[in-house]
Amino acid sequence: MTAMPSPITSLQNPTVKRLVRLRGSRRVREGEGRVVIEGAREVSRALAAGWPPEEVYLCSALWSPEAAQLAPQLPLSAITELSPEAFAKVSGREHPDGVLLLSRPPHSDWPRLPEQALLVVLHGLEKPGNVGAILRTVDGVGADGVLILGRGADPYSPNVIRASQGSVFNVPLRQTEEAEALAWLEQEGFTLVACTPDAPRTFWEADLTGRVALLLGTEHEGLPAHWRRDESAVSIPMRGQADSLNVGVAAAVVLYEALRQRH
Repeated sequence: MTAMPSPITSLQNPTVKRLVRLRGSRRVREGEGRVVIEGAREVSRALAAGWPPEEVYLCSALWSPEAAQLAPQLPLSAITELSPEAFAKVSGREHPDGVLLLSRPPHSDWPRLPEQALLVVLHGLEKPGNVGAILRTVDGVGADGVLILGRGADPYSPNVIRASQGSVFNVPLRQTEEAEALAWLEQEGFTLVACTPDAPRTFWEADLTGRVALLLGTEHEGLPAHWRRDESAVSIPMRGQADSLNVGVAAAVVLYEALRQRH
């Protein structure tokens, strides 16, 4: 790689302070229209999905083998070098690999959905680890998209991106209000399958083929009544003392049953 200017070393540098604010605040990210993407794997997947590398911050002293392989593919004009101390300040990771990128989500229309489209609808989920794990599973089973109702967790927060291992960039996302989402799902002919612990029917007894929208709520409050319909609600049987699974695990169990039924 061509030699770059001396790295930023001061933790009080305005660029370092800005990156810290962007990483830590959804409001700041939305105000700038930027997404913070850290890690060679996550950056690679964002680039492959067509996300433009507007600003690139590197620390060659911290590079993993994957990061060293990625670095020559990044546009030299967008790169700023940081010292290990400065990079540690802007990083959200205990062991950063020296690659961080700022990007804007590329404009893309909601994809045309197939006859057997499988969607996931998230209501009220706020924990980034759960949202990221669900996005990773959605990508893994090849589902067709995710609807996030209301504000909930920021699907492009650094923690969600990390928890999804970059799968978020491969999953069509739409953030919308409840009433709009419900009307659209009904108009598009989706069967709503609500995951709720008190449903009498198990998830493997449900028909998960056709156009299906899997509804998931928070572990504490579950889904509101207007999203739970007795004829389509399903539960995951619990045989021990625990009365429910982590929502990310529950999503994986039901999504892979849907995949099994479809193949």
